[in-house]
Amino acid sequence: MTPASPQRRAAAALVVVGLLTPLTACGGDTDDTSTGLTVLAASSLTDVFKEAGAAYEKEHPGTKVTFSFAGSQELAAQVEQGAPADVLVTADTKTMDGLRSDTGTPTVIARNRLVIATGKGNPEKIESLGDLADTRLKVVLAAPEVPVGRYSEQILDAQKITVKPVSQEPNVRAVLSKVELGEADAGLVYKTDVSAAAGKVGSVDIPDEQNAVASYPAATLKAGEHGAAAEAFVTWLSSPEARTILTGAGFQQP
Repeated sequence: MTPASPQRRAAAALVVVGLLTPLTACGGDTDDTSTGLTVLAASSLTDVFKEAGAAYEKEHPGTKVTFSFAGSQELAAQVEQGAPADVLVTADTKTMDGLRSDTGTPTVIARNRLVIATGKGNPEKIESLGDLADTRLKVVLAAPEVPVGRYSEQILDAQKITVKPVSQEPNVRAVLSKVELGEADAGLVYKTDVSAAAGKVGSVDIPDEQNAVASYPAATLKAGEHGAAAEAFVTWLSSPEARTILTGAGFQQP
């Protein structure tokens, strides 16, 4: 075989460098000795977990926490399909219980309640759950397979209130977004969601006797690659520091 010319060897080297460069860039500035922890978390935890993750990384400099937020039912599907992750936090115990063979023992880290989200300033003058039955209103709910959708269905059924939503969304943040953008007059979301959107939407409290309590269990995933780090993070979520962050965002203690 004829030896490759110097020019061809140089071109081949450039191709190899070109292929390797994107892979190097994907790693960013992450230290090779650090632990990359992937956490699948319910959409309603988006804002507070970003703060919690930063606090955890500061306290544990050898760990980098990456979050993936979605509706709990979507997260469950990801786990069942083998998505690489270390920790799961859902917005209900039902979803977590359905994944017993995939998780460690779950721990409830926080609770939440529902409120009625309205347009900024509540232009439709909504005062109670019963007002959502008004067919002139555009009401949006989460789909029934989503935890907040189940809670919504539960409290409406208990009060014998029939609501015909203009849409059923895949997660609570999508419901909130519809109201915030003016595409809906009202929607049922968690109290913490309207707190996170302060100034952009209005809210109407639902009396405790008509409300539902959402529980947030956290558990390690058996298929995760960082078992010890995952266990440490789940334990930390019940620590005084984590509870201060959660309650500061409007979540209730477990």
